Amino acid sequence: MAKAVTDKTLQNQRFDLYPRQNWYCLAVFIFVVACFQWGSFLHSKFARRRRSSSDVEHTSSPIRHAPSLRRVPLALVNVYRVIAFRWTLEVGESYTLNMAEVFVTIGYIALLLIWTFINTTDLEGHKLDLIYWSQRAGTLCASQFPIIAALGTKNNIVSFVTGVSYERLNYVHRVMARTCMILLWVHGGSEVYAFSKFKINLHQAWLRLGITALICLTLLCIISLRPIRQGAYEFFFYTHFTLVLIILIGAYYHTGRDEVSYWIWPSFVFWALDRFIRVCRLVVFNYSYFGWKSGSGTMDATTELLSEHVVRLRLRRPPHFHWAPGQTAYLIMPSVSRLPFEAHPFTIASLDSSLFASVPTGAKAESNEQLSDKHHPEDLGPSSPFWKELVFLINVREGFTKRLQEVAATNGKVKVFVDGPYGPSPNLGSYDTSVLIAGGAGVSYTLPVLLDIIECVRNGKSDCRRVVFIWVIREASHIHWIEEALVKAVQLAPSSLTVSVHIHLTGPPIVVAPIATSLGEIESLHTTSVGHAAPELSLKDKESIMFMPGVRIENGRPDLGRILKEEAAMATGRMSVSVCGSQGIARSVRHALRFPVSSPSNIMKGGPSVTLHVESYGYA
Repeated sequence: MAKAVTDKTLQNQRFDLYPRQNWYCLAVFIFVVACFQWGSFLHSKFARRRRSSSDVEHTSSPIRHAPSLRRVPLALVNVYRVIAFRWTLEVGESYTLNMAEVFVTIGYIALLLIWTFINTTDLEGHKLDLIYWSQRAGTLCASQFPIIAALGTKNNIVSFVTGVSYERLNYVHRVMARTCMILLWVHGGSEVYAFSKFKINLHQAWLRLGITALICLTLLCIISLRPIRQGAYEFFFYTHFTLVLIILIGAYYHTGRDEVSYWIWPSFVFWALDRFIRVCRLVVFNYSYFGWKSGSGTMDATTELLSEHVVRLRLRRPPHFHWAPGQTAYLIMPSVSRLPFEAHPFTIASLDSSLFASVPTGAKAESNEQLSDKHHPEDLGPSSPFWKELVFLINVREGFTKRLQEVAATNGKVKVFVDGPYGPSPNLGSYDTSVLIAGGAGVSYTLPVLLDIIECVRNGKSDCRRVVFIWVIREASHIHWIEEALVKAVQLAPSSLTVSVHIHLTGPPIVVAPIATSLGEIESLHTTSVGHAAPELSLKDKESIMFMPGVRIENGRPDLGRILKEEAAMATGRMSVSVCGSQGIARSVRHALRFPVSSPSNIMKGGPSVTLHVESYGYA
């Protein structure tokens, strides 16, 4: 009897202690990630200030030296980047995990399992005693509910502390939920065994609620798998909300019996806080729909079917709504969605600036004073779709986007509520070379980044000396989506910045003539054809993107490996590569930026330190 009491005492002590120790480990990990993230951000700021304060002459040719020990830390940083983010675990054609995600997944699973089964030998020497680990597994799982709920929200403290966007943290959210499902089955299986052995009544309410929560969590983990989530997103969206509510309510009443429900109720608080913040954003940024301004619907969006699979949506931005390149916004369209407040995320394809809107195409402004903000968003005509107003290029799939396509086919207007912006913006001010790669509608991410680089260089806020814009599309007609923006970008680029535009057509091959330099050459292109139709580009005047300096239009897929290696060989300092496209494009870029481009020997000899940022279409 004395031994049994002592065993029970030890069990209760560890029952409460181990979940708290697990949280200490998570807190330390989050703190380390935050230090790395903010340290990298501050280093970029400091590196640019140091370079700006010294009169360093930028040469057009790379400088390579003998290996320098002073560059050892930089070489180690690049090795870490290659191992963590460019070495990947690839399953099939579209399932990719980088090593950082793999390590986090394995580490988290190991952390919970170790804390579940460690110190489970009773005082009589029986290893893995049931009374030690059965309840502990359930308590450890319950202790993870608050952070799982927080990581699933758009406004969460982890993203605020670490600077990691909620989209990337969403992977961790799913990993933690699936790991907790495993722990719950360990807990549930051991309880069923104990109940059958000791003949405990299985019809008690708290037990039935626990079983219900376990079944719902299992179903949720199944439907959250990428093939199901991507193929039937609306089904996932509705069932996710319903199942989470059942899981939390069932877990709260189930754990109340063991007096550990304090791990559950914070989940409701985090969810409610996120919803409150989002509702406030909706009211503030969509005030005209709530009767705060005369002229209801002044921010209604116009739709345009650019191609069979892409819809362009444009709306006047609220005057106090500001965003940075690469950020996303959630759009609510009651007339298109099945539920009134169903929100869908899309990347903002426009730039929050009047620099490009205030200069007519063909004008080469020389100073920022000439580019004053004299065009109000309400004055922008249909030919100025990428500055000061909100623009979205939306891929058409099934469900919501399919219904939006039907509206766009008639150029109809829709009422849109905007929630955002969300996500970080790439800080490229300290990079000498920036390479932007996009596939199809992925240009929504890279185009505003390109425009922002040009504006920052003009304003003296960026050290960039070369920017390479690569866009992979199927048909030549797709160039019209952003043609005016590209033309103005090339025209307004200062002489200190080299802009190179590569457009690759993967569809039927077309005739692409060299850049024309005379009116006679331009006129001849209207009738040139060698067995194929002439390119469907705007050839009405010399302002077509086809005739801008530094622009190349080629047939076939780009050899990204060769292009990136050549750019790295020419780079004179830090180099950034930003990608938004399919998994195939992201894989090619990751492979190209491994060794020897980022090898220690190359870095120590003066090679560029390369940073890679991937905005991928797919998620695990």
